[in-house]
Amino acid sequence: MTFDFQQVYDLVNEVPEGEAASYGMIASLLPGVTARMVGRALSHLDDGSKTPWHRIVNATGAIAPRPSADEQHARLKEDGVIFRKNGYVDWRDCAWRGPSQRWIEKNERDPVDVMEIVAGWRRKE
Repeated sequence: MTFDFQQVYDLVNEVPEGEAASYGMIASLLPGVTARMVGRALSHLDDGSKTPWHRIVNATGAIAPRPSADEQHARLKEDGVIFRKNGYVDWRDCAWRGPSQRWIEKNERDPVDVMEIVAGWRRKE
């Protein structure tokens, strides 16, 4: 199954400095897209892309072990993302709050549906 990577990139571009999202958060807003598909799309970004791939981590807040893991950690810290003692993103302080109204309108999404999806991201500590 193929899908348009650009839809992933457009949504990842919505994640601002100081916040991080999980692959699943991104996927939850794109019908028919899974967390693995988000990861696949991000792995195909061209070098020098302005898409902030580094702001996407796994559901626990961990950075996947891979050659770019140190770079990702450094970029997140530079963005102001806070890490817990275990090295995972502190979701309480840095979880993405969801896409902009502009993205919702451009993608013809129901704002209530998007709010319900985002509300489902809340984590209990």
